[in-house]
Amino acid sequence: MKTNLATIQVVTEVQPCPNSDNLDLVKVLGWRVVTRRNEFKIGDKCVYIAIDTVVPETPQFEFLRKAHFRIRTCRLRKQLSQGIVFPTAIIQNQQEWTDGQDVTELVGVRKYEKPIPVNMAGMVKGSFPSYVPKTDEIMLQSIPNILKEIAGKDVYISVKCDGTSCTFGNFNGEIDVCSRKLSLKDAEGNLYWQIFKKYNIAGVFEKNPNIAIQGEVCGPSIQKNRLGLKEHELFVFQVYDIKSGKYLNYADFIEFCRINNLQTVPILNTCTFDFTMEEMIEMAKGVYANGQFREGIVVRPLVECYSPSVDNHDDKLRGRMSFKVLNNDFLEKNKE
Repeated sequence: MKTNLATIQVVTEVQPCPNSDNLDLVKVLGWRVVTRRNEFKIGDKCVYIAIDTVVPETPQFEFLRKAHFRIRTCRLRKQLSQGIVFPTAIIQNQQEWTDGQDVTELVGVRKYEKPIPVNMAGMVKGSFPSYVPKTDEIMLQSIPNILKEIAGKDVYISVKCDGTSCTFGNFNGEIDVCSRKLSLKDAEGNLYWQIFKKYNIAGVFEKNPNIAIQGEVCGPSIQKNRLGLKEHELFVFQVYDIKSGKYLNYADFIEFCRINNLQTVPILNTCTFDFTMEEMIEMAKGVYANGQFREGIVVRPLVECYSPSVDNHDDKLRGRMSFKVLNNDFLEKNKE
């Protein structure tokens, strides 16, 4: 099963890093990374490790100890650097590498997970239900070819709310209230269940069996409450039809939320997609209503469709055409 936190990639650009005699700026996929001078040339294969990952505590990664071995967006000599690039020699069992090959397990990289507040941990009922995909989104810069796939399609662009994701599922009468990875029991004080009850999700399920509602819970005590909310709120970003194995198209999603008194994530725009990588990165910038940097944006077609780029990147996502673009201002400011 693909994870693609560390992959074999090809260096497509190399240029001297401004204001430095010892550093270069290289491009891998849609990312730009600061490296040592002359470490790479165009066409070289390399190991690219993505941002928001944690590398093992081994001698080769000792320089990341002060960062707790986490790879983040940073600036070096005023240049934005996202991810880390290594020669393929970092992997001991040398072989003939192929472009895009996943080497996450070989390198020992894992995804960084934001800590869950104590009042949202809850008692575990079981693993995340298999009848619905987990909430996840691929960063545009990791799948630049999707720009060709989505060009000319009618899309909607939504705000990525900074909170904690949740899933409420009802499959053949069995209800699951889930964090991003687990189904939880109805324990006293558990905020996921409080949200379930606040928005009368049980009543929604009575009228709409065999669906899953997925959204972001935001508010006090969650990710520093960057939206500045006075109470906890649910922002729905997708609804999944369990029987058909498909997400609702945009119009049906909006109507579903309207009828059931559920608020969606803010929708910025609906349009025909005709944007470059650079334009999307700029579009991701912006602030929430309270003036704090927003986390970014999510782009999806109005009518659900398949993406080879997504499928090749992570088979857990079932090839759904969808991607996120994070706000670089947000990434630089929020270092926790």
